[in-house]
Amino acid sequence: MNSSPVLRAAVIGTGGIAGAHASALAALPDRVELAAVADIDAARAAEFAERFAIPGVYDDAESLFAAEALDLVHICTPPRSHTPLAVAAMRAGVPALVEKPTALSLAEMDELAAVHAETGVPVMTVFQHRFGSAAVRLRGLAASGKLGRPLTATCETLWYRDDDYFAVPWRGRWENEGGGPTMGHGIHQFDLLLSILGPWTEVAALAGRLARPTDTEDVSMAVVRFDNGCMATVVNSVVSPRETSRLRFDFEHATVEVEHLYGYTEADWRFTPAPGHEHLADLWPEPGPDRASGHPLQIEAVLEAIAAGEEPAVSLEEARRTLEFAAATYASAFRHVPVRAGDIGDGDPFARSMDGGAVPWNPIKEQLA
Repeated sequence: MNSSPVLRAAVIGTGGIAGAHASALAALPDRVELAAVADIDAARAAEFAERFAIPGVYDDAESLFAAEALDLVHICTPPRSHTPLAVAAMRAGVPALVEKPTALSLAEMDELAAVHAETGVPVMTVFQHRFGSAAVRLRGLAASGKLGRPLTATCETLWYRDDDYFAVPWRGRWENEGGGPTMGHGIHQFDLLLSILGPWTEVAALAGRLARPTDTEDVSMAVVRFDNGCMATVVNSVVSPRETSRLRFDFEHATVEVEHLYGYTEADWRFTPAPGHEHLADLWPEPGPDRASGHPLQIEAVLEAIAAGEEPAVSLEEARRTLEFAAATYASAFRHVPVRAGDIGDGDPFARSMDGGAVPWNPIKEQLA
């Protein structure tokens, strides 16, 4: 029986992803109350409040923070507003769980880190695939060394978004989303890759706008080397009709892989011991009843950490490492050089924006105009 007090949460932004947050909160009535919602569209906020039986309704974040005593706020707005809303939450003393990407640039991430250092209030990023049971198990096995050294890996986000998807004004624009599938789609998969393989050392990448009417890329491909010597490929696409999300890890003694689309279960994973290491199969149990990786698992973990007075995941420090990987992918692709971890310093254009002022689309841009 849970003896912890019921926490009070709010949601800012009532677009499509907000429903996933509200549903996850509604499923935990003994642990959290969804007390309020805010949206600049008052009618949409009222409809959302009615659908999820939310008592407090506000038309801006400032009014929400002034009126409500909150333990957590979920920021579900378009990416451009993530940083200012997270700053407002920290200054109001409210931990924030922010949809990806946390910020549009490394400079914004550093702004968030500075306010966090000043206030001590945490900001977390939604990287829900870290929290599935199989990913947790693999992280533990990788850290233990039982699978041997990681040698190679593959990370593919091959999704399909048609032209109509980008008719929404804020989509496909550097100033609004920070980038294309590297920032808005594949980031979930390569965040999971990074969480298992650890710090990366060097990235060499290509990016292109091949088919979609966007300012951003619609495909990027990168080769990455990790501190531990592992080498990996990372592909992010929104022009792939047969959609899939795939990760494969080749360790010295076993291959571990998963293929899913927007959320995996235990049954989506495969474990293959190397010859002579068949006994390692005992480390990977047969799939039983489980839950798909998704918002509920991370939200539950966040609530547990807040109730216990612990630092909830995924922290700003970890999220910055993932965002730096995205920035390095763009910088390498547009500058045509490998980029090492730490190369993108404060004065670098790619620290201020993911396009770095160097997007070389010209021939394709004319065709799509």
